[in-house]
Amino acid sequence: MGYVQGLRCRECGRAYEKLPQHVCEFCFGPLECLYDYDAIRARVSRASIEAGPPSMWRYRDLLPLDGEPTVGLHVGMTPLVHAKNLGEVLGLTNLWLKNDSVSNPTLSFKDRVVAVAVSKAREFGFDTVACASTGNLANSLAAHAAEARMRSYIFIPADIESGKVVSTLVYGAQLVGVRGNYDEVNRLCSEISDHYHWAFVNINIRPYYGDGSKTFIYEVIEQLGWRAPDHIVVPVAGSSLITKVAKGLKEFEMLGLIENAKTKIYAAQASGCAPVTTAIKNGEDFIRPVKPNTIAKSIAIGNPADGYYGIQVCRDSGGYGDDVCDDDIRASMRLLAETEGIFTETAGGVTIGVLRKLVEQGRIGRDELAVASITGNGLKTQEAVASLLPDRIDIDTTLTSFREAYAQMNA
Repeated sequence: MGYVQGLRCRECGRAYEKLPQHVCEFCFGPLECLYDYDAIRARVSRASIEAGPPSMWRYRDLLPLDGEPTVGLHVGMTPLVHAKNLGEVLGLTNLWLKNDSVSNPTLSFKDRVVAVAVSKAREFGFDTVACASTGNLANSLAAHAAEARMRSYIFIPADIESGKVVSTLVYGAQLVGVRGNYDEVNRLCSEISDHYHWAFVNINIRPYYGDGSKTFIYEVIEQLGWRAPDHIVVPVAGSSLITKVAKGLKEFEMLGLIENAKTKIYAAQASGCAPVTTAIKNGEDFIRPVKPNTIAKSIAIGNPADGYYGIQVCRDSGGYGDDVCDDDIRASMRLLAETEGIFTETAGGVTIGVLRKLVEQGRIGRDELAVASITGNGLKTQEAVASLLPDRIDIDTTLTSFREAYAQMNA
């Protein structure tokens, strides 16, 4: 038995039944899940969570399913790494990395939202799932659809990284490359969703899908010994993750699982697609859509669906937002790999690059507890850093050949 009472418009507050819908019919505001928190408070405690499965489903009572999850049972509980080496470079003594680029089935945080979305789609009786994606969502939906024995149709910009194409096709999905950017792909999918009885996880299933992201911050808090961090830096595409980080913090505080949730939340974007951070820096409350032009394709959404709410989350928490250019993204990917042995995709390079800027701006203090969000694996975007790396040295099968090469290496 789940604790979702229905859906509610985030703008006008109008209530809706639990159905596959995502937009208010009256004001066109986004719908979100409405929980019975009193019932949850009577059931959930630190001890009950700790006794749960070693996955995101230990937070089952705070997720929008009516029955038990049916796919993605091993998603979540990814490492929280004390980044001492990177912290030393940046001048931080208490830096942590929430590393969602490992452990999850398709090596990104999207497995959290898809595990919820596909389970919910099955509850609604759908036999086909679909999405618009910049890559990681495509991988995850294809994998979970295969596990669920459901058909999947996945729409991507035709120019996304080859590694993400292969990592989608391998699961047997029907992949459709659209000659356009993500925003154009998403508009097309909105039209398609009106003609086919499919569960579009980031359209008609979006209210349920988005709440899977809350488990990211739930785990951070639990792994820190039931403490909210002082700061968290989050890569921003559509602004779903950053808004759910804020929601998860408030829920844990409201339920008495933590004493306070005074975490400052920071948005990180690529300069070639920075509608949210540009608005934050300009002190604006609205999004100016942009045409993406960046190597960070997984977060290249020029007209983010939740962009306005992403701005508010950062501002209300006392945080900020900033962006970095492609050269800084590449350099940050390499810095993280060389200091912590973590190979992140371009979105992770954005996070680390912006983290560095925030430290330089004095927004994050040396001894304050800061968390950087690593949301995808670098094996998917190897071409981004390939040109920066040194060439290998080939040798013959002789000691002399190696000694000559060794001298060359150390010249």
